[in-house]
Amino acid sequence: MKRNIVIATVAAAALIGGGTVAAYAAAGDDDGAATQRQSSVRISDDRDDSADDSAEDRADDRDDKRDDKRDDNRDDDSVEVRSDAAGAKVTAADAIAAALKHTPGTAVGADLDDDGSRAWEVNIVKGDGTEHDVRVSASDGKVLGAHRDDDDDDDAREDLAALKGADVDAREAAVAAAAKGTVTDVDLDDDGPAAWSVETTKGEWKVDLGTGKVTQDLDD
Repeated sequence: MKRNIVIATVAAAALIGGGTVAAYAAAGDDDGAATQRQSSVRISDDRDDSADDSAEDRADDRDDKRDDKRDDNRDDDSVEVRSDAAGAKVTAADAIAAALKHTPGTAVGADLDDDGSRAWEVNIVKGDGTEHDVRVSASDGKVLGAHRDDDDDDDAREDLAALKGADVDAREAAVAAAAKGTVTDVDLDDDGPAAWSVETTKGEWKVDLGTGKVTQDLDD
């Protein structure tokens, strides 16, 4: 009888021990699964970070390429302007004078075309507020043609109003700015205090309507 009690006790201990081992095994399995899930989360986060970095790198590359393209375009435009200016024998001031002789009025702008035509386009506003575009050869100063610009009559009247009382006209502004390089464009800038905006082969300049003083245009 005593022997049976001992066997039963040993069996119970074995069962208890086995249960404990099993419990430890189960706990071990749970810890392993948790560790695996944590590893999976870390790997996923690393992949997300890598994907974000790659996307940012690609975006930066695209921005750099766009900036380079814009710089190239500006360089190309500058080369074209210098080339056109070098081939023009007639200055902006001379072209404006020739255009006004052909079509009397107030010159509000002059631009050396960059389409290879070697011509100045001078914008003149008549007293009735109509604007006319006069083309003048950049080679010999002859008037090549003129036409009314019906689309800009409102702007033309605004230009006349802005120039009311001005002591410096477009031709004089071109002469003043010529000291800063060969003039390629003359335009009336009425954003803020009105002034002549003049582009040369060496930069952009403002010419005061009252004094004719030339200052560098820092807005661009």
